[in-house]
Amino acid sequence: MEFGLPQDNNNISLNRFESMLKTNNVLFFDSGEFENIIHHYLETGKIALAKKAVKLGLEQHPSSINLKLFQTELYVLENKFDEADKLLDELHILEPSNEEIYIQKANVLSKQDEHEKAVQTLLIALDLSQGDEGTSDLYALIGMEYLFLDQFHNARTYFKKCLELDLEDYSALYNIIYCYDFLDENEDAIVFLNSYLDKNPYCEVAWHQLGRQYFTIKDYDKALAAFDFAIISDDSFVGAYLEKGKVLEKKKLYHEAIDNYKITLALDEPTSFALLRIGYCYEKLGNDDLAVQYFYKTVHEDPLLDKGWIAITKFYNKKQNYQKALFYINKAINIDGENVVYWKLYAQINQRLNFLEEAERGYKKTLDLGNYELQTWLSRADILIALGEYEAAIINLIQAAEFYPETAELEFRLAGLNFTLNQNSKGHYHLKNALLLNYEYEFVLEELFPNVMHRPSVVEMIANAKK
Repeated sequence: MEFGLPQDNNNISLNRFESMLKTNNVLFFDSGEFENIIHHYLETGKIALAKKAVKLGLEQHPSSINLKLFQTELYVLENKFDEADKLLDELHILEPSNEEIYIQKANVLSKQDEHEKAVQTLLIALDLSQGDEGTSDLYALIGMEYLFLDQFHNARTYFKKCLELDLEDYSALYNIIYCYDFLDENEDAIVFLNSYLDKNPYCEVAWHQLGRQYFTIKDYDKALAAFDFAIISDDSFVGAYLEKGKVLEKKKLYHEAIDNYKITLALDEPTSFALLRIGYCYEKLGNDDLAVQYFYKTVHEDPLLDKGWIAITKFYNKKQNYQKALFYINKAINIDGENVVYWKLYAQINQRLNFLEEAERGYKKTLDLGNYELQTWLSRADILIALGEYEAAIINLIQAAEFYPETAELEFRLAGLNFTLNQNSKGHYHLKNALLLNYEYEFVLEELFPNVMHRPSVVEMIANAKK
């Protein structure tokens, strides 16, 4: 369906229609006016008004195919797929060669996750389309259905067809690069983008995407050149300055990176990303005062950016100001409570403050979230031992042994715990295993279980292991 009324006429129609709704006086509109009114409401998300316009339009023009097609769109928006199908079948009998009917049918199929059938239906619409007008939209729809099917090669083929019809179809260009990225075909993406730039050399979007591809393969010099060309093509292109800043950071050119990030602050509203990166750059340059200033600016700009709070946390953690670090790690966790890195940092900070119950909680949450590093198991066990939770420590270590069998550090701890609980046969069993694996870890017993080290049987076993 094409919508091309002059803007003034369109505004007049809209004003008349809305005036009619307020006064309850029924006015006449031709079908084309109704189509433009409905299209406007759908585009602006005013679904209730679109429904009223469709209802009134069909009352005045009951045989209008286009208005009935709008009705199918509304059915789809309300997930009334059976009603949409029934109406489309009726329209197909009336106009079997109307490509718009097939497009709407494909839309219904797509919403029901029938993407293969949607593709086949769109291909019929493509056969029915006359000339290039509207063909690009069909190519894009087919490309999107292939994306839903994770058929990235096919999707890319159809998005390329869009570009053949319109070299400045940047939506298609982005989708093509998305396909290359998903397939990890960065070198092929570079070849494609260079070929595209031969035809459209001042396209800042393509230069920007080319720079991103070079960045991915760690060719930072070429990435830098590409971002420079993007900036030459459009010196107000904020994204190019941001990406250029990231490249300069990789090249350890922190002052230059800061300059580029600051340009973005001048061109547009400050972004938390740019402020955070400036903070990191100052930190790398050893300028802690400016670094922390920009970290605070980051969270002021976006209080829900957990990375900003983490940057402040790590800053104070490094300065051994653990009280402040704890305050800020709690803010990060409140934003993203499922981030394993945050919980591990939370545990470590609490441990340094000797808040053992909270530290243990942090390590347990870290394990629950899937961080099964040996040190996490050991740290939690040592805290449980310090808290006198010997049974819980044993359970923790047995679980760890499932991931790290035949590990001396685990066996020495299990030995010490069992001796402490007077389960001597288990203690001897684990001590024997520990000494066979690596007797040099006997210091674990000395540090965590000094009383156990004085037992004659333990002294004898260690002495024998060293002979």
